Amino acid sequence: MKTPKEIVNLMMEGDAFSRWLGISVDKLDKGHCTLSCTVRAEMLNGHHIAHGGISYSLSDSALAFASNSYGNKCVSIETSISHLLPVKEGDILTAFCDEIHRGKTVAIYTVNIFNQREEKISMFKGTVNISREIW
Repeated sequence: MKTPKEIVNLMMEGDAFSRWLGISVDKLDKGHCTLSCTVRAEMLNGHHIAHGGISYSLSDSALAFASNSYGNKCVSIETSISHLLPVKEGDILTAFCDEIHRGKTVAIYTVNIFNQREEKISMFKGTVNISREIW
């Protein structure tokens, strides 16, 4: 069986979008991970703040990495996000993903993202389906 790091490395190889985001995997354990990225100019919307999809995508990647870290392939079946503060170019975002529940076929996670000033900018909740397929 592969280690969580080996699994995430395989996932990142095939995940052009997470690579485009510039995601760094800072910490990884079964069911938990910490990711970070820096907001670039091409991530901004017409209000000159980060598009909501940036914090959503960072959260979604954290969900994917944490849930797949056990070795079973997992895919999201429901997600939601609350944006709390605007994000600006140059902000460094850090996502903390924690497993809340893991059953035989379903797992639930939360992802809280903070900026470099330790201000919480978003809260995300995700539910995944746990397949029998192994990485």
